[in-house]
Amino acid sequence: MPTYKEVLKINEQYALDNQKEDSGVKLLMLHFSKMDSAELLLSMDEEMPEDLYQDFLYGVDRYIAKNIPVQHIIGYQEFYGHNFIVNSDVLIPRFETEELLGNILMYYEEVFESQEVMVADIGTGSGCLAITLDIEESNMTVIATDISDRALNVARNNNKALNGNVKFIQGDLLEPLMGMKFDILVSNPPYIPNKEFVENLIKDNEPNLALFGGADGLDFYRVIIKDAENILNDRYIIAFEHAFNKAKELKKLIKKHLKDVEIIQKKDLQGKDRMTFIIKK
Repeated sequence: MPTYKEVLKINEQYALDNQKEDSGVKLLMLHFSKMDSAELLLSMDEEMPEDLYQDFLYGVDRYIAKNIPVQHIIGYQEFYGHNFIVNSDVLIPRFETEELLGNILMYYEEVFESQEVMVADIGTGSGCLAITLDIEESNMTVIATDISDRALNVARNNNKALNGNVKFIQGDLLEPLMGMKFDILVSNPPYIPNKEFVENLIKDNEPNLALFGGADGLDFYRVIIKDAENILNDRYIIAFEHAFNKAKELKKLIKKHLKDVEIIQKKDLQGKDRMTFIIKK
């Protein structure tokens, strides 16, 4: 049998030759071997057991030839140090959203100084934002909405698995929250323009309902921004993730509907305009 190192090298090249990320191959090897990165590194010169080798190759075939995301094969995606169940009913959490979450926690401390707050997560999907905020900050009471019952089923399973205390409500954007009041509103809504090209790996495996945001990708932001103050207290934070080329249009939209607010737009670690924060003190 070949060694772990030999198998990894061959299949990482196989991935690159087929326009797939080679990091996905390593994730599959870690998953099937049930090792962490340090254990795998120490085992590189050992021969792979036959049964593990066959399972790994089957996983690689599904990833590269069948175009199935690695996260769907292994069943989860790590987000902010927590493993979130993912499947075709929800978007796979991205690293950029971890950056959004870190900034939400920072602005919460700045504006609310560790006071107890009510948080609304609009379009929660897997629940990664809502549940992580609940876990990371005990003074946040989090309610999350999604129009998709299937997505909410995934989110509720994640909430249970991670011992979260998030309340989930089915409904369209802010509609199910009318009559309630919140201090923080967070959302990573669908923001890809309807006719924009999307890689098959994403388009064929993640829900289009959670991907596309109208002709210009801003339909959901319009609704949320227009109605946000109906569910917000006088002092609030709104936090959005958005497409890297929509920051200026989003700022214009905010200024149209929200007065006397501070608008902060931040780049992600790749230098792309990905986050907008609206603060009213």
